[in-house]
Amino acid sequence: MRIHYAVEGSGPELVLLHGFMGSIVDWIALGYVGALQAHYRLILIDSRGHGRSDRPHDEASYALDRRVADVTAVLDALSVETAHFWGYSMGGYIGFGMAKYAPHRLGTFIAGGTHPYARDQSGHRQLLRAGVEGGGDAFVAAFVRAMGPISDDYATSLRSADLRAWLAAAGDRVGVEDALGNITGRCCIYCGDLDPLFEQAKLSSQQIPIAGFVALHGYSHLQAFTQSGSVLSQVLSFLDR
Repeated sequence: MRIHYAVEGSGPELVLLHGFMGSIVDWIALGYVGALQAHYRLILIDSRGHGRSDRPHDEASYALDRRVADVTAVLDALSVETAHFWGYSMGGYIGFGMAKYAPHRLGTFIAGGTHPYARDQSGHRQLLRAGVEGGGDAFVAAFVRAMGPISDDYATSLRSADLRAWLAAAGDRVGVEDALGNITGRCCIYCGDLDPLFEQAKLSSQQIPIAGFVALHGYSHLQAFTQSGSVLSQVLSFLDR
């Protein structure tokens, strides 16, 4: 399995891991890299099935322990033992997987728009099947109906995506809440209060030894990533502390 990554900036290592249907490009286009690279050595990873990483079409390839192993393989390639970790949505779920399968590699942990509990992904699979059967335009139309307006650039990326790989990656998520006690570093969980995952994200923060929770008022799941200015002001304050 070939995993694509990029390194930007200098300072303490901070892994950035995107959400489902995203890539490294999102962190750059939305201004996260520009705001962070003067203070951190950013390790941006395309999760398997996304961006420029390999895209298997079998569901077994997307087991959580394999996704965690992709992150640790990148850290090994860079000779980094422990790194701060920031993941959004799927990326944050993989971060919780780090707490289960590789807790010694996890420093400060930031997770947005996600939780560590079991989750039914049938809604995502329905969207993706619409795209597999109807093509890129049908998929974008279904995505906008479900998630709200998106930029032209993101719509273009969705049209050209490997939808069969994403469909394989959209299996139901297993719960890893038993590993929350393994998170010994400081942790920040944040979520838009219009996100259906809000209450479970908040609950998870209460089960982590040293964690805070930030509610982004009036933000949906998508907005809590795309509205990077508001997010960065909260997370940079946490990192500075």
